[in-house]
Amino acid sequence: MSKIVVVGSINMDIVNEVVRFPEPGETIHGRGTSYQPGGKGANQAVASSLAGGETVMAGAFGDDAFGGVLRSSLREHGVDTTHMITKQGSSGLAFITVSDSGENQIILSAGSNGELTPGDISEAAFVGAAFVLLQNEIPPEVNLRVMKLCADHGIKVCYNPAPAATIPAEVFPLIDTLVVNETEAAVVSGIRVCTAEDAEAAANKLRQAGVANVIVTLGGNGVYALDAAGVSHRVPAFRVEAVDTTAAGDTFIGAYAAALAGGHEVAEALRFASAAAAISVTRQGAQSSIPQREEIERFLRERG
Repeated sequence: MSKIVVVGSINMDIVNEVVRFPEPGETIHGRGTSYQPGGKGANQAVASSLAGGETVMAGAFGDDAFGGVLRSSLREHGVDTTHMITKQGSSGLAFITVSDSGENQIILSAGSNGELTPGDISEAAFVGAAFVLLQNEIPPEVNLRVMKLCADHGIKVCYNPAPAATIPAEVFPLIDTLVVNETEAAVVSGIRVCTAEDAEAAANKLRQAGVANVIVTLGGNGVYALDAAGVSHRVPAFRVEAVDTTAAGDTFIGAYAAALAGGHEVAEALRFASAAAAISVTRQGAQSSIPQREEIERFLRERG
């Protein structure tokens, strides 16, 4: 098993449940509010750890009341927080509204995530690492420093550009695996993605730009991937009843990295990750929805 390092965001998710999303200017009654540890970076770290990966998290907490809770949550899920730091002020916050249909709307308040600097990231965190996971909830200059560091040390970078943002041309060759949903694929490739054929066109364009492996998640239409050898992979979605899609993409990425680190081939890792994401959407919350490896393996056996 190879070490997985996640550099990214840690948030406290403030979740409101509603029957439906309000229209602009409309006030509606919520069904309740809960406080749940989240953040794309932390979610991916928890998903990796629960899926069996040796996982280290690098990022920043605030020195507010949420900071200690967020640190404890990571540790309870088996994530090494040795290389986390504390910033003055608020921890990252995410204000999440979840409808009865299982869809969500999210507003981010960066807090300590936005205060992270390239100098805050210790090179010691990457010793023995095979994979580093990155997202877009920390400053881009931090991601760029980590990518260059990984290039210098032969560490593979798995990058999820979410929230969606364009990628400078010089950055593409620094990415081993780019994981995007339909919206993110359109932003980074310039190709509108609605079908698996669109995903293939976008993936080919991104490979030509310098990315080794491209994975496009298509929700109910499954996953399309184009690997470094130019081989296409299509994984159908598992049919489940969605309750809350929060952290489904993060669960997929963390489980995929853990599967690769555990010796799985790409096709096996994609199916493993798809199963993990499918389980997660049947549960409420972010980290609270992420399954353990034994659950994923049982799910796969039951689905044949």
